[in-house]
Amino acid sequence: MNKEATRVEKDSMGEMSLPAAALYGASTQRAVLNFPISGYRFSRPFIRALGLIKWAAAQANHDLGLLDAERSALIVQAAEEVMEGKLDEHFPLDIFQTGSGTSTNTNANEVIANRGAQLAGKAIGSREAVHPNDHVNMGQSSNDVIPSAIHISAAEQLKNWLVPALQRLHGALDKKTHEFWEIIKIGRTHLMDATPVRLGQEFSGYAQQVAYATERAKRAIEVLRELALGGTAVGTGLNRHVDLTGKMLRHIEQRTGIPFYEAKNHFEAQGGKDAVVEASGQLKTIAASLFKIANDIRWLGSGPRCGIGEIQLPATQPGSSIMPGKVNPVLCEALMMVCAQVIGHDTTITWAGANGNFELNVMMPVMAHDLLESIRLLANATDVFCDKCVVGINGNEKRCAELVELSMAMVTSLAPKIGYDRAAEIAKESARTGRTVREICREKKILPEAELERALDPVAMTEPVGRKEKGE
Repeated sequence: MNKEATRVEKDSMGEMSLPAAALYGASTQRAVLNFPISGYRFSRPFIRALGLIKWAAAQANHDLGLLDAERSALIVQAAEEVMEGKLDEHFPLDIFQTGSGTSTNTNANEVIANRGAQLAGKAIGSREAVHPNDHVNMGQSSNDVIPSAIHISAAEQLKNWLVPALQRLHGALDKKTHEFWEIIKIGRTHLMDATPVRLGQEFSGYAQQVAYATERAKRAIEVLRELALGGTAVGTGLNRHVDLTGKMLRHIEQRTGIPFYEAKNHFEAQGGKDAVVEASGQLKTIAASLFKIANDIRWLGSGPRCGIGEIQLPATQPGSSIMPGKVNPVLCEALMMVCAQVIGHDTTITWAGANGNFELNVMMPVMAHDLLESIRLLANATDVFCDKCVVGINGNEKRCAELVELSMAMVTSLAPKIGYDRAAEIAKESARTGRTVREICREKKILPEAELERALDPVAMTEPVGRKEKGE
């Protein structure tokens, strides 16, 4: 875009000078000048959703006989280019702007109208072929378009990116569950030794967390399927045809594969943003699960010789500029930082969602930005963590067995046979002398040898009493 050449356009507030090649108009340029705040822009999924809404509206208004075929075709073609990302450079506005997102809805209207003018062989800025308000925005308002664009863009990103990423991670963890099933290790509660578990059992817990995370992401899609489209300015539907929304939604489902539906109550849909807060809450819960998994895995692999060292993580890059050979759990750390960011985004979204006033929430742009950023970060980090960390994890069977034998918690299985107090005495002696529970019990002849071996069998400790082994 040539930024030196300029043209002059008018809007309801008067004349405005703007770049000659810009497809946006005077109203957008005012917002460019008013909000030089962060440099953050609406992301590609959100701009795609805006284009999709304008595309669907043009077709629906034509179906209803409200928009002639020629104008409808121009808007549809221009909106397609918006959807495809061909016109992204013409969406310059900062996230921190008017809280309704009116500037960005106007931006889309002006870009599509001016691109329609180009396609019709008219000059940019002429409104003869396509008018941004009368034609592109027909039957719509920023107040129902922007919340609908949030829902559509987030639902698409959840469906196409986060859910598949979580499903892949679940598959990788489930595979490790079976791979590690025969490795017996010490359990830990309060960061202290507890009774033995199978390494596979531990990983089955992680796999189940991710299975639940996948269902949470799907529930987020479900709450986002309800759209504010049709409410126009304050929820009454003023200036739109009664059948417009239904026709738009059929076109939108055709392009997204998601069965969106019209809000049951437009005053709720525009005055509140509870669905966005709920969707963000699901993402926060997913982040909490992934943080726990990543944190556990880095601790299980710590050392590798002077830490826990029960698993071995893939070596992905040098870990120190001064210590040769050091390798760090960098994939775990990256995922944990993403989870922290998502939790921070949820705080912003919660506060913004609570601050709706009467018929409109006026903190929507930041909610859109943070919700989409949370989905993007979680999807990307989950994929990387799965491919570069989880898939390559190996169990250290020798180290696991060594720690089981050293643990004082081995005495737990003796408590039903010799009593809690006597078992506690053995545990204290083990801690004081550094000798194993097995050695002390043999020396004191606590139980006959065969019975002692059965009682101190770590494999048996991983199942309830009386549980049959697999295959019996």
